[in-house]
Amino acid sequence: MRTTKSRARGAVVLGVSADSAARHDKFIDKFGLPFTLIADEDKSICETYGVWGNKSFMGRTFLGINRRTFLIDADGVIRKIWPKVKVAVHAAEVLDALDEL
Repeated sequence: MRTTKSRARGAVVLGVSADSAARHDKFIDKFGLPFTLIADEDKSICETYGVWGNKSFMGRTFLGINRRTFLIDADGVIRKIWPKVKVAVHAAEVLDALDEL
């Protein structure tokens, strides 16, 4: 998402994964991410938000993060959840939802 547009709407963009902070730093550098990634190595945040669980890929089932986007307001209330992210339109959908708050 274009963080300049989200910041203009008073939003903060955060990413969370079970990877280490060192891996996050490399990922941020490689892709030039303009937002913070939180290292949730014990998976406590992922479990709280219900995104850690079974995944399937090529007939194999394994534990991992099921990617979702959560729009959380200034009071900490989840206002919208995107359970499936369609990259081509996702940023626009999130920005539209921010405008509706």
